[in-house]
Amino acid sequence: MTKVSELREMGDEQIRLVWKDAAESLFRLRIQAQTEKLAAPTQIKKLRRTIARCQTILHQRGTLVPAGEPTPA
Repeated sequence: MTKVSELREMGDEQIRLVWKDAAESLFRLRIQAQTEKLAAPTQIKKLRRTIARCQTILHQRGTLVPAGEPTPA
């Protein structure tokens, strides 16, 4: 997965893309976990941490938009 140092070097848009990809992968894994046994169940934990890292870095930069608020134009 993505290291914190790698994320800090990225721009906000790149971090948002990593966040989006991790969220989509996590969704797919959760659905797969409901229907069949996962080959690597620790992948869920890794994706959750990646999402949290992205949110933390964006929050520290002041560019994380809280849920329910419109995105800045």
